[in-house]
Amino acid sequence: MSDKEKFLGEFEQCILLSILRLGENAYGSSVRELLSDVVNREVSIGALYTTLDRLEAKGMVSSRIGEATAQRGGRAKKYFEVTAKGLQALKRSKQALEKLWKGVALSVVLQEGSRQPC
Repeated sequence: MSDKEKFLGEFEQCILLSILRLGENAYGSSVRELLSDVVNREVSIGALYTTLDRLEAKGMVSSRIGEATAQRGGRAKKYFEVTAKGLQALKRSKQALEKLWKGVALSVVLQEGSRQPC
């Protein structure tokens, strides 16, 4: 496994966690909506699908095409699911962050954020 595959970027983590939260209802627009609602992050549909395609190429998500609907002009939704490889990557990322946070006093972080500019 290359170093690049060992670690997930923040956006990749957010997408994988969104898919897990949404379960069977995880498709592009629902993932985008969740990111906007929960973490207040506006994401272009292009950036979202580029990342989903990359995660699928890495084997971290799988996709399936749903049925076409009249509401979508006859187009089908593409649904996503996190694979075992994706779950392992998330677990590694969580463990790495937890280890790093252990050496950081939260009070110091909060103080830094509340400093007034000179």
